[in-house]
Amino acid sequence: MDEPAFEEFYRATAAGLRTYLYRVCGERRLVDDLVQEAYYRLLRSKFASENSEEVVRYLFRIASNLLKDHWAAAKKERGTPAKIEPSAAGASPSIRLDVHSALGALRPADREILWLAYAEGYSHAEIAGIAGLKAGSVRVMLFRARERLLGILRPNARGESR
Repeated sequence: MDEPAFEEFYRATAAGLRTYLYRVCGERRLVDDLVQEAYYRLLRSKFASENSEEVVRYLFRIASNLLKDHWAAAKKERGTPAKIEPSAAGASPSIRLDVHSALGALRPADREILWLAYAEGYSHAEIAGIAGLKAGSVRVMLFRARERLLGILRPNARGESR
């Protein structure tokens, strides 16, 4: 990829990649490092495709793997990855804070697949490729992640519906 093509690709994808990483990990400094490293590894890789969607998915997979590596190292050092801190930004602060806090209470893997599915709009097969999962597992994992999120947002919802 030549420099002008990379600059165009970066402008088109950086905001989405930053948002994805922030919503999954919640650490702004870490996001900056991961974004830089993901683009660096993309440029150094032998991955070649004329399909820009495939390149974006590959970039997200690199970033996802970098984040998992970070969590593995953090778990060795501290025992658990950091939780997402609530943000005050947004048009509807109370709702955004509730959803943001609820996402922060989920396991990182749940946050990752929920974000990829509902914020980025990836299919189950694409999520499997990005997150390094089996395609058949994504549907079940999304269902369970949604259930856990609902349980956090509406603790009595499970008891009322059964």
